[in-house]
Amino acid sequence: MRKPKKERQRLLGKLLEENPFLTDEVLSGHFQVSVQTIRLDRLECGIPELRERLKNVASRTMTGEVKSLHTDEVIGDIVDIKLDDRALSIFDVTEDHVFQRNGIARGHHLFAQANSLAVAVMDDDLALTVKSTIHFLMPVKAGDRVVARANVKKASLMEKRTLVEVTSTVGDETVFTGEFYMYRMTDEKQEEAK
Repeated sequence: MRKPKKERQRLLGKLLEENPFLTDEVLSGHFQVSVQTIRLDRLECGIPELRERLKNVASRTMTGEVKSLHTDEVIGDIVDIKLDDRALSIFDVTEDHVFQRNGIARGHHLFAQANSLAVAVMDDDLALTVKSTIHFLMPVKAGDRVVARANVKKASLMEKRTLVEVTSTVGDETVFTGEFYMYRMTDEKQEEAK
């Protein structure tokens, strides 16, 4: 059953506050209304379109500059990063990223987004993936927007290792998870000197 307009608009605002990366198409499916209805609801509520929401999120949450690689080497667009804490990137899957036969995204693109985000979140000049454990949970198709969230979990300066967990979603469905054990150049003596 469809929700009344005011209730739908209230829930729309709350949903976009929690996840500003949802597209109008995903929202229309969530609320079981047309894309045009979602656009009108956003307009009435003063909620900007996706591109503007992304710019707003990026401008208020970027609290660090990537050190471990050039930003053009990151697969996807970093829209939020706090070094040695968390990072978020968006990757739009196109026809170039999928198998022709079945339209499913090649796994190495999802892995590359997650791995490069794990490297980028490191507050170090050199960060390399030592080991990873990954799980592909659902197929991703052309037109999907993959949002990867990296969280730095624990670091061992003695071993120069840091665990970064990455979860990738399409809409509100988890499609990929990974644990990345990162080697970092910084050692304990360098950390104490800072």
